[in-house]
Amino acid sequence: MWRYLIVGGIVGVVASANAQQTLSSSEAPIVRIAQTGTPAPGQSSSSADASTLAEKLQNPIADLISVPFQSNTNLKVGPHSGTQDILNIQPVIPIHINEDWNVITRTILPVVWSPSFQPFAAVPPFGLAPVTFSAFLSPTHTIDGWTWGAGPIIEIPTATNKTLGSNAWGLGPALVAVRTAHPWVYGLLVNTVFSMGGNSGSGGTRYTFTTINPFINYNLDEGWFVGTVPVITASWNTGGQKWTLPVGAQIGRLMKVADKLPVNLVVGAYYNALRPQFGATWSLRTQVTFIF
Repeated sequence: MWRYLIVGGIVGVVASANAQQTLSSSEAPIVRIAQTGTPAPGQSSSSADASTLAEKLQNPIADLISVPFQSNTNLKVGPHSGTQDILNIQPVIPIHINEDWNVITRTILPVVWSPSFQPFAAVPPFGLAPVTFSAFLSPTHTIDGWTWGAGPIIEIPTATNKTLGSNAWGLGPALVAVRTAHPWVYGLLVNTVFSMGGNSGSGGTRYTFTTINPFINYNLDEGWFVGTVPVITASWNTGGQKWTLPVGAQIGRLMKVADKLPVNLVVGAYYNALRPQFGATWSLRTQVTFIF
């Protein structure tokens, strides 16, 4: 089964059997683009603008349209210690309800290439894993830098191969809390998805999957930042070790292409201190996010 809650950021899909992972409105989405802050001594206006926008993008419920393309390269996956790659396409679209409330929609579409999990040679599975969609109702005002969001998360059975995920729909709650206190942005995003149907037992399609996504970023000058955004998961219907616990860090920078289009670049590495049988030992993360 596959789920992910891509934060930060991110959130994400995790390898193999424990791996991861519309609202409609007659009113067009209204986006509040971050205002340029007052430059610090020796800091240019464009540098302050990049740093401010980087901090806003690190908030998973920011009122900001973005489209991240996140590649997770998982090493030593499966019985043959192969390499798996998961490309998460994760559009984030905020919907303005009124002056006090927004709904932040997040969709994660995972395209997966996996090594063979068969005891003998087999065609490696490639295709689309289940898509997840979440919608967070969030206040527009903060209290001491804190804000929160809550809403449903839905898993859509879009897997093109039975080895890439369940064919059962899923539904559950999602919660997030985040604080922005320059130069820090930190918080926690949690969700659990329960399958609505499916069969249990060995090779069954029934699932209960929890994602815990703590995130912390420290922002530097010129749009640079460092931090850690591990995606901790628990696959409760899987035998043996149910948890995946990544430990690692990442570095990134927000810049503008042709001085116009903001683009956020991230690279990181995470070691899975806990992992199920045949789970990845290391994951390399690269991400490009376009901001509109």
